[in-house]
Amino acid sequence: MPLTFTPLPKIPLIRPGDDLVEILLNSLQAAHVTLDDGDILVLAQKIVSKAEGRQVNLKTVKPSKEAIELATRSEKDARLVELILRESRAVLRVRPGTIIVEHRLGFICSNAGVDHSNVQGDEGNPEDWVLLLPENPDRTALEIRRKIKISTGNRVGVMIIDSHGRPWRLGTIGMTIGLSGLPGLVDRRGWPDLFGYKLKITLVAAADELAAAASLVMGEAAERIPAVHVRGFPYPLREGSLGELLRPKTQDLFR
Repeated sequence: MPLTFTPLPKIPLIRPGDDLVEILLNSLQAAHVTLDDGDILVLAQKIVSKAEGRQVNLKTVKPSKEAIELATRSEKDARLVELILRESRAVLRVRPGTIIVEHRLGFICSNAGVDHSNVQGDEGNPEDWVLLLPENPDRTALEIRRKIKISTGNRVGVMIIDSHGRPWRLGTIGMTIGLSGLPGLVDRRGWPDLFGYKLKITLVAAADELAAAASLVMGEAAERIPAVHVRGFPYPLREGSLGELLRPKTQDLFR
């Protein structure tokens, strides 16, 4: 089966409390896509965060002493830095414009995923509004899966993705921050290659490969494509979670 990606149209600007499942099902209908078992829905983090009410107005944030000190080093707004600290387990690197942290969800990212882009609040200066990552993306992906199963009868996978940088290459890339109903990693160890040699170390980050491809379809600016339907995923679906993609600290050569 070919691997196909279909952008889902007519998704409105999401507001706190919106029913993402209803919106997704309406968008699938508008795209003339009928769900099948084994399909995958890939969602941009922003629509999940907005539906969960994760917008914050910086005017409501009082920076701590640590945030003020770190703001000086990073040349960032101390209120923004305070949110970054609240969303992080540890600060790993600091330079002007960037704070690299271990996010409370366990992955390494810049600025704890706190973002200004494509965020607009109900009042005041638009520059004062920022968006945090979802509270528990794995749980949200599971809830969306369950509601889709109830509404359609179909067993699908759900992924929530975000744009992340990498320590060894330039540029951002779509990466998984939450998933349910599909593998994060696929273990190819022991599989034969073309000449019968058995692979020894190959673990495929299948969810991140899918996230990167879906991110190309979504775009990064004003495209307004925050959800993508995927069909033909080349690996069997199973229960999965973000945790299987996270490198243990003992194996992390960049810390």
